[in-house]
Formats: sequence, C-alpha cells, structure tokens
Amino acid sequence: MRKSWQTILVLLFVICITLCFPGCTTEPIETDLLIPIDYANIPEDMILTDFHTDTIEIKIKAHPRLIELINTKNTRYTVDLYTDLEFDPAGDSDSIETGTYLIPVEEERIPMNPSIRILNINPSYLNIQLEKKEKKIFRVTVPYIGNPPTGYIALEAAATPSTVELTGTLDQINAIQQLKTKPIDLSNAKEDFKKEIPLDLNNPELISASNPIIVVTVPIQQQLVTKKITDIPVRLMNSSYKASLEPPGITVTIKGPFETLGNKIILDQIYSFIDLNGLGPGIYVRHAYINIPVNLIMTEAAPQVFTLKIE
Repeated sequence: MRKSWQTILVLLFVICITLCFPGCTTEPIETDLLIPIDYANIPEDMILTDFHTDTIEIKIKAHPRLIELINTKNTRYTVDLYTDLEFDPAGDSDSIETGTYLIPVEEERIPMNPSIRILNINPSYLNIQLEKKEKKIFRVTVPYIGNPPTGYIALEAAATPSTVELTGTLDQINAIQQLKTKPIDLSNAKEDFKKEIPLDLNNPELISASNPIIVVTVPIQQQLVTKKITDIPVRLMNSSYKASLEPPGITVTIKGPFETLGNKIILDQIYSFIDLNGLGPGIYVRHAYINIPVNLIMTEAAPQVFTLKIE
C-alpha cells in the first residue's frame, strides 16, 4: 500500500513539472506584442501609399502558456477600408476620396483569446494616405554590367515585352525617367543568350507592372579586326621554264572576326600565286591571285603588280 502511494506521488510530481515548466508558475505575466496590419478592400482606382501605419504594439497580460501560443501564431490586425471609410449609407464606394485618414484601432478586432487581457494599444489610431492610381506605358531598356571577353561585343538587347504599363501614384510615375530591368552581367559571354530578369523598380510593393518579369535576348558578336600579313611568297605555277618574280612576296591586310584572325591554321590557308600557263620566255607584268579563307575580307594588297621574267 505504501509503495502504491509512492508511485502516485512520483506521477503527480512528473505531471506538475510537465505542466509548470518552464517558469514553474501559474501567475499571469505581462508582455508586449507587435502585430502587423493588413489593409483590405482598397478602392480599385486608388493606391495606399507608403505613408501608412503598418504595425501596432499591444501590451497584454496572460498565463505564460497562452503567451507562448500567441508567439507561435500569425496574429494580424485587418483593416477593411470600405467598412472603415465608407460614409455613404448606401455603401457607394465613390464616396471614398483621396486624402489622409485616421482610423481608430478597435480592441475587439484584435484576434486574441478571451483569457488574454489587453492592457494598452499603441497607436490608438492608424494613419493612412490614399491617392488616385495613375497609369503610363514605358519602353523597357536593358542595362549591362561587366564586359565580354576580349574580341567580343554585346549589341543592344531585345526585351519581351518591349513596353510595360506601370501603375502607381502620380508622383511615383512622374519620377520614373526610364524603365530598366535589373542589369545583366556580360562577363564571359561569347555567344547569344536569353534570360528572364525582373524590372528594376524602387518601390515594387507600391508600383505594379503589367509584366514584372522581362525575357531578355542578348546578341553577342565577335569584333571585326584587321591584321596585316607581310611577305607572303607568290607561287609560280604551271610552267616548265625557269621563272623569277620581282618582288617575290606580297603583303595583304585582311579583316575578320577576332578569333578567326588569331587562328594560325586559318591564316596558313592564305597564299598567293601567278599562273604561268601558256607563257613562254620573256618579261611580263602580272597581277597575283590571293586565296582568302571564308569569313575573311582582304582590304588591301601591295604591290598591285609584279615583274615576271621567264627564261
């Protein structure tokens, strides 16, 4: 019998520890809570500017367990602008005008357990400002940062859509001189690429866009550079006679993509020759033929003519 009572006492002790920990007290305590505010039913033709109260602070008194539960819940205070600002008994929304308003905070609208006592609310009035919506269509531009590798350039990007309608207050819309996307980094870009990127808005929570995400196509091209190749031997072809040429070589200037002009294998394909077929002994003045690989352009050659001697 005595052992049974000991078991019961141990169980009661465990239950007490479980219910009372942490704090081991049942006395109510006071604490402060910061509650976010949600504004609902903003008139369709108006904007709630950033000059508004977005939180309220309340002091409460409750059992520690209840306070712990509050801290784990998403407690919010909702303001219905049609209800709080509608002065027309018929409920006509047109009676709500632009301007600055003070809306009282009502304790009964704060979602709290009835066992929780609200001691203080700060502020007691919410400050809001309503302004008329303004709309304007802007052309989208795409700024670049960084540079492509040497020998490459980026052309102007194509934005899809190319224009976007923004909605905001008159001051907000007038403050936008140029509508840009977030910048695109060109580092290491050697070929065309496409990317989705957001608009760069100072107050995206206040200014709405018909298309907040833009598909950007960036064209990358190799730069065209010039290169001079000197003393290319002029070959003499199709003759059984002994022949000599003065001068023996030709210098050409070619233009083409950066990487192509840096490729020795391609440059080795450039050669010059004169066809001697049908020519007998004598002295001749002839032009030289020059073989230029595809994608390269010859812009200059010197000399223009050669003195050919066949013996």
